[in-house]
Amino acid sequence: MNLNEYHALFIGSTMVLMLIVASPTLGLVLSLPSGERFSELWILGPDHMADNYPFNVRAGEECTVIVGVSCHMGRSAYYAVYVKLRNQTEPLPNASAAVPSPVDPEYEYRFVVAEGQTWESKLTFAFSDVSVHDNVTLLRHLSVNGVTFEVDSTSLWDSDGKGFFYQVFFELWMYDTEAKSLEYDNRFVGLWLNVTV
Repeated sequence: MNLNEYHALFIGSTMVLMLIVASPTLGLVLSLPSGERFSELWILGPDHMADNYPFNVRAGEECTVIVGVSCHMGRSAYYAVYVKLRNQTEPLPNASAAVPSPVDPEYEYRFVVAEGQTWESKLTFAFSDVSVHDNVTLLRHLSVNGVTFEVDSTSLWDSDGKGFFYQVFFELWMYDTEAKSLEYDNRFVGLWLNVTV
């Protein structure tokens, strides 16, 4: 090798070494493409497992589930989870149009989750003042975490399923910094319940 070749090799090696040393700082300045950004919403049974969910529920009986949210948005996110109750004829959210259910929420959680972190909370609910007349049940009150709400919801007897069915479901909403408001995140989960007197 001649002197010019050594000189080029020395400069090239120095440049590579400088890039290696500077790479942690470059990571703070350069933004590389990231993966898909999303949130997760789930419910677990009372034993923190994906089983043992309540189904046949008597008036006055307390039921417990675990509600959870994970953040994979590339940043911290401010969330709301709305707890809603519907009978078998009231609409669920429309996933195709990303539109929430028009059913009013009975209870809500609001919280912040850091990127890559998880939020969970135990939710206890019970129905009271349940009556049956002919083939219709009337559910007057729903208690969520010790707070009672007047719901006055009816359900028709389902002869196929042999029950009076209601669904407790959870919608995930996230704060949109551009709109400066909570926006439906197009995620929901729910439990079907056969409510008896």
